[in-house]
Amino acid sequence: MEEKIPQLTLTPNLEEAPVPEPVKQEDLIEKSEKAPEAGPDLSMLSEAEQQAVLAFSKQIDLTDTAQVLQYGAAAQKNIADFSETALSKVQTRDLGEIGDMVTSLVVELKGMDEPEKKGIAGLFRKAQVSAQEMKTKYSKAEANVDKIAAELDKHKLTLMKDVAVMDQMYEKNLAYFKELTMYILAGKQKLADERATTLVSLREKAQTSGLAEDAQAANDFENKCERFEKKLHDLELTRVISLQTAPQIRMIQNNDTLMMEKIQTSIMNTIPLWKNQMVLTLGIQDSQRAMEAQRKVTDMTNQLLQKNADMLKMATVETAREAERGIVDIETLKHTNESLISTLDEVLQIQTEGAQKRQEAEQELRRIEGELKQKLLETRKVSK
Repeated sequence: MEEKIPQLTLTPNLEEAPVPEPVKQEDLIEKSEKAPEAGPDLSMLSEAEQQAVLAFSKQIDLTDTAQVLQYGAAAQKNIADFSETALSKVQTRDLGEIGDMVTSLVVELKGMDEPEKKGIAGLFRKAQVSAQEMKTKYSKAEANVDKIAAELDKHKLTLMKDVAVMDQMYEKNLAYFKELTMYILAGKQKLADERATTLVSLREKAQTSGLAEDAQAANDFENKCERFEKKLHDLELTRVISLQTAPQIRMIQNNDTLMMEKIQTSIMNTIPLWKNQMVLTLGIQDSQRAMEAQRKVTDMTNQLLQKNADMLKMATVETAREAERGIVDIETLKHTNESLISTLDEVLQIQTEGAQKRQEAEQELRRIEGELKQKLLETRKVSK
């Protein structure tokens, strides 16, 4: 496979190219001569990349202020755009909705136990109604579980896409890192060459001629080298950011993979387990209800048998007693006889008293009659 070498450019196509700042005139201070710098270590690059860096370094012009200012700007812009893309991809995945659904499901599962109805009335109707209610609750719970499974599957697909995007981002970041590295190495190579040749030549010329303009030229070129060196330092900072981004991408990718595995486990294991448990719960509750109904029927049968036995005993005893009784109780005859004798005694007494009163009345009538006759006789005598 042919190695892809980053394309370095001195004229980046930026949307908003920065305006070069005017070069400030520094005080004409004779700076101490520096020892010629050795070129950068290019061993980290392939042979083709080393040749590209050396060729590109020869195109760099440290006297072109705009070029120095925009040096590596394309790579920096790529890193900035890449960071924005990474930021948009790294989002907090809110599974709160799934948590709420699971919580509501747990509440529904706990509420699947129907309150026990008391009393014999509606005992057989209870079994039918309870079965219907349990089926309704199970259907509702099953629908919620399927909804959770669908939501989790969507999250899994999203995470799978994110993992693939993270792979692409990692490769892009690696390419940007390589590009920045080549910019930095090319700049350091150019800086080392210029300080070893042009800067030394300008210093020697200034020392030889003793002219102020030659000293100014040497000083200006050294300032340009320092500004370019600062530019390379900025690129190295950007390179460090790119270097730190690589493990961050892998960490996010690893977290997404772990979350995806957990979701896969939930879909393949947890949710089927929920359904199995709900089926078992329904079966157990049906068995418990059947057992409870059978127990109540048995208790009710025993109660009815005991009650009927007691009633039969009472009825038999009362029947036997009634069968042994005469048509008229002796007590009744005795009471009737006593009442009759008392009645006769009272009648006899009344008759006796009536005869006595009649005798007394007869005597009184005779007396009255005698008195009346006597009175009449006396009246006749007076008339004569």
